[in-house]
Amino acid sequence: MSPPHLVTRHSATASGCSTVTVRAQPSTSSKARGGDVIPDLSANVHCSSPDQRVYVGFLPETEEAARGELWHIQVKGADGRVAWSQTFGSSVPAQAVAGFLAALIAFPSRCCACV
Repeated sequence: MSPPHLVTRHSATASGCSTVTVRAQPSTSSKARGGDVIPDLSANVHCSSPDQRVYVGFLPETEEAARGELWHIQVKGADGRVAWSQTFGSSVPAQAVAGFLAALIAFPSRCCACV
């Protein structure tokens, strides 16, 4: 499977700060391949891979975000237990998180034989 084509959009806010929006092209997104993308009423977004073994959460409205954990990524092993996880805070550029996710998507061997 080839890596997804990521689109980055920069825009300025009223305060003069720039914001970055990073998204996968629809043809390569998790939803297009059978995964779930679910926004909740608090403006958090939850995504899962088609096989339900990878979870990505963008969670700006949670207690974890207040402690500095904006992005949550979990990979489950074949037995359904969490094999590993990674969090990123708001100080991590969106492009870095997008690169991490692109690598995760591009290499389906994300779950090594040990998990």
